[in-house]
This record gives sequence, C-alpha cells and structure tokens, in this order.
Amino acid sequence: MSRSPHVPDQSAPPEKLIAVEEHGADPVPPERRHGSPRQLLWTWASPQVGFATVFIGVLSVSAFGLGFWPAVAALVLGAGLGSLAHGVLSTDGPRFGVPQMVIGRLSFGFRGNALPSAVNAFVAGVGWFAVNTVGGAFALNSLTGLPPLPSLLILVVLEVVIGYVGHDLVHRFEKYAFPVLCAIFLLAGVWIFLDADLSGSGSGGGFGGFMLAFSACFGFTAGWNPCAADYARYLPESTSHRATAWYAGLGLFVSVSVVSVIGAASATLVAPAGASPTDAFTGQLPDWLGKLTLVAIILGAMAAATLNVYSAAVSLSSLDLKLPRWLNRAALVAVVGAFGTAAGWASLADAGHAFENFLLVIAYWIAPWLGVVLMEHLLRVLPDTALADRLQDRTFTHAAGLIALLAGVAVSVPLFSNQTLFVGWVPAQWPGVGDLTCPVGFVLGAVLYALLRRRDRSNSPA
Repeated sequence: MSRSPHVPDQSAPPEKLIAVEEHGADPVPPERRHGSPRQLLWTWASPQVGFATVFIGVLSVSAFGLGFWPAVAALVLGAGLGSLAHGVLSTDGPRFGVPQMVIGRLSFGFRGNALPSAVNAFVAGVGWFAVNTVGGAFALNSLTGLPPLPSLLILVVLEVVIGYVGHDLVHRFEKYAFPVLCAIFLLAGVWIFLDADLSGSGSGGGFGGFMLAFSACFGFTAGWNPCAADYARYLPESTSHRATAWYAGLGLFVSVSVVSVIGAASATLVAPAGASPTDAFTGQLPDWLGKLTLVAIILGAMAAATLNVYSAAVSLSSLDLKLPRWLNRAALVAVVGAFGTAAGWASLADAGHAFENFLLVIAYWIAPWLGVVLMEHLLRVLPDTALADRLQDRTFTHAAGLIALLAGVAVSVPLFSNQTLFVGWVPAQWPGVGDLTCPVGFVLGAVLYALLRRRDRSNSPA
C-alpha cells in the first residue's frame, strides 16, 4: 500500500507528558497517532551515546587484538548492517500501530510468536537493562564516591519511572538528552584522538578478531531491532516509510559507529592501573572533562535503560497472557525493572567480562530471528489491511518462522560459536575463523524461512 509524504496530524492530540500511557500491545487508534519521523533520530541516537557503546570499541582492540583501523572497519560494518535492518523494521510502526514483537506474529504465528517475545523481554529487560544501568552506576560511583550498589538503585528508580509513564515521556527524555550527550562525547573524543596511537597493528587479532569485533558491534546494534517499531507505532499511518527508515537507521548508525570508534581509540592508550571500566576511559581526560564525561555516561545509561525496560514490558504484553487486571504495561515495567536490578547487582563484581560475553551471545538469537522477519517483510503479498487483521487473529498459525529460527540457532551455535565457555566445531578446527555464528545464523534463518514459507498456502493473497 502506498503512502503519501508525511503530514503531521494536527487533529490528533499528543499524549500528556505526565499521563501514564494507556496502550500496550494493542493497536494505537488513528485519533491517538501523532509525531514526526524526525523524533526517531534522537530516540535512537541518545541511548547509544554512552559507555556501553564505548566498551564495544575498547573490546575490539584490547580483547580481540585488532589495530585501530581494522577495528574501525569491523565496528562500522556491524553498526551499518544492524542499522539498515532497524530502519526497515521501523516502517512497520506507523503501518500497523503495534510494537515490533506483535508484528512478529506474521512470521511466527499468534502462539508461535510467544517464544521470541519472551526471549526479547528477558534480553531487553534483564540483560540490556542491567548492562546499561551498571555502566551508569560505575560512573555515578566515580563522580560522587557513592558505592556501586546504591548508585545502581538510584538509576533504576529513575529509569523505571520514565518507562512506567510511557511512550511520550521516553521520547521527550531522549530528545533533551541528545544535544548534551553529543557535545560532551564529541569533546571527549577529540581529546582522546589527540593522544591515541592510530598506527598500531594490534596484538594479532587477524580475521578471527575482526569477526569477533563485527559480531559484538552487530549484536549491540541489532539488539535494538526487536524494539524497532515500538517507538514508531504512534506516528500517523500516512507517515512516509522512507523518512521513518532513514531517521531511525541514521540515528542508530551514526551514534553507534562514532562512539564505538572513540572507544577503539581510547583502547590504544594506557589505562590507569586497577581502574573500573569507566575510570579507565575518563582517566585519559583532564579532570574537568572527565567529570563531564561521567555525567554524560550516567545520562546515556539512563537513555538506554529506559528504552530497555519499556520495550521489555511491551514484549511481555504481546504474549497475550491472562494476567490480573492490575498487571498492565505500566505495572510490567516495575516487574521487569526488579529482575533487571537483580542481574545488574550480580554483575557489579566483574562487569567487563559479563558485558563481553553478553555482547557476543546476544547476536546468536538475534541473527536468525532477524533473517526470518526481514524475509517475511520482503515476501509479503497481502495488503496492509489483511496483515493488520492477521496480527490480531488468535487462530493464525505459521510454523515456518519458528522452525527457521530454531534451526538457525541449533546449527550456527554448536558449529560456529567461539566463546570462553564453549567453542564450536569449526573454530575448534580452524581457530583463525573467529566466530561466524552471526552471519551463518542469519543466512540459515532467512533461507530456510523462505523455503518453508512457499509451502504455506496461508500466506497466499486472499
């Protein structure tokens, strides 16, 4: 179905800033649609301007053994591919007015979609929420001297409150955080580049190190893909698909690539002995700029974790569980925040290694899931109205998506993963190949879904 260029709907009043959002997994009605695709630029850029993104670049040099320029190539490639997929998926927000994991019903069926929705709720609400909040907690600890645990709890309360209120407050927070984060991190980046050793060859990471860095950055970037439509679903249905994809993808790409490259440059410098991850980064800056950067890290952590806890609650809503009436989307935010806090608390002692392992493992399920949903997006033949009806059809079954997803994970992880706890058969035989789980899982998921889907007559035009 074609779309006319975006014209803001002046008749649709925006949500009140301090009013708790009413919608969960249900479609946003036309009279509640509002906003411009431009808001997706800062909504997706702000959460990436933080220490979690810096640490991806640090890992590419310090852990994966790459020189600065090979690290830049791996980081930009990973950010580019993840952002491209993000832009494509975001276009379904104004098209259907529902969250991303509800749109997954087209690929997995109404009940089959429960598995990826539950996985995303756990990954976003526990994993990503903990990763981002812990980074902010270390920064707050360094800035104020407050112990890490109380620092963690303070940030959790603030993040949960914003996520509890909902969509419009989330967008507004990201909008005002964006210029502050950009100004401070760009200034810190310039300072770091003045002293960085950009000509080093690394410690011999080679192709294996390149693939590890690529997978980590792709996993970090594509980790937002299951939430893509969550923040575009309030846009009017007439919103330009091209503008939606452009602003969402560009915000994610520029932010991830620039900040991770700053992290790679910082890893070429000698960090203070025994410093925490955040202190190792800010210790390379003059005192005044280091303190400003700590403030930005705290703000960036909140920007990311707020999206994490909100989207996790929305993903749980998409499960269509028979929950008590009081356990709506807003209440689910508090529940998700509690689990995320527990995970963050557990990782305080060794946050660096926990984050490294999480970054690589996250791509193991994202890659085949992404292959399935992008192939579904490409092969759609029904009109949008029929697809919208299918999203709410409890009898709709579609085994192809779940089979392709599980097969992609089952084949790629045992054969191609390269983790501390488990090394797949291929890297065990040829260590130089690194970790190919991500590209293999994506291709398997996409190809197998396309083959199985052709045999499913339920996807033929009505």
